[in-house]
Amino acid sequence: MTGAIQHDLPIVGIGIAVVSSFINGSTFVLQKKGILRAREKGASYLADCVWWSGTLAMIVGQIGNFIAYNSAPATVITPLGALGVLFGAVLASYVLKEQLNILGKLGCVLCCCGSVVLIVHAPKSENVTSRVVLEERLMDSVSLIYISVVVLLLIILIGWLAPAYGSSNIMVYVGICSLLGSFTVPSSKGLGLAAQDAFGGPHTDIRALYLFLGLLGTLAVSILIQFTFINKALENFSSNMFEAIYYVTFNSTVILASAVLFKEWTALGVVDCLGILCGFTTVAVGVALLRISQEALLTWKQTKLATKKD
Repeated sequence: MTGAIQHDLPIVGIGIAVVSSFINGSTFVLQKKGILRAREKGASYLADCVWWSGTLAMIVGQIGNFIAYNSAPATVITPLGALGVLFGAVLASYVLKEQLNILGKLGCVLCCCGSVVLIVHAPKSENVTSRVVLEERLMDSVSLIYISVVVLLLIILIGWLAPAYGSSNIMVYVGICSLLGSFTVPSSKGLGLAAQDAFGGPHTDIRALYLFLGLLGTLAVSILIQFTFINKALENFSSNMFEAIYYVTFNSTVILASAVLFKEWTALGVVDCLGILCGFTTVAVGVALLRISQEALLTWKQTKLATKKD
């Protein structure tokens, strides 16, 4: 019975992903706090210990994500990032004094409910289980076209739009960090498969070693670029606003990348596809409420308008 349950639901991967989500949820808040502290002192945030604690939390969270992505399908793990949005919103209300009203709290509830629906309906088995299959998927014409389009968009965003509009339009930085998810998540999953052949036997497989090093380099560059633009975003925008929008766009690109590269959706039926669509919509609405709560004023009192009698 226990084995069947574990086969249907990747308990270990989900557990690691939940812990990582809470750790990741604190990173933006701690880094934003460090940036604000440094700004008050007129110093660089690189010299602030709170900022470095957020950076350390990000590293730990990324390691947790790496383990989780190699323990379960990406379409199960990625939606759990909504828990990080929830935790970050609550933490920001205490640490950064950012508003979290009734709309924000409802948004947090919807994020949790939507994540549960996504986990229930997401694919439970891996479609890519070996390095050979991974190489075939990466060299597929559709995958190559998708990768080329993402690289082109990143060049436009980083080279042209970020210097011109990054400080005034949050979607520029969000777009860069989210598109890089198309590389970080597949690279994290692929590293585990390549490592099995590169280091798992008495003799080193050269092709597997080259693939491992290529994926490792792609992952490192992607994380460094994300790290840079996340801090640029936090310097100019609310941590809650950035984290909420980033979650939706990052999820969208990772799900698209998983569909193209790993084809994890091929085994799903109509009911599960509809369930995933409803779950993701629920999470998106919850995140939108978190964003709206930053500016909206909600009251149960009726506004009395003074009327002028003729």
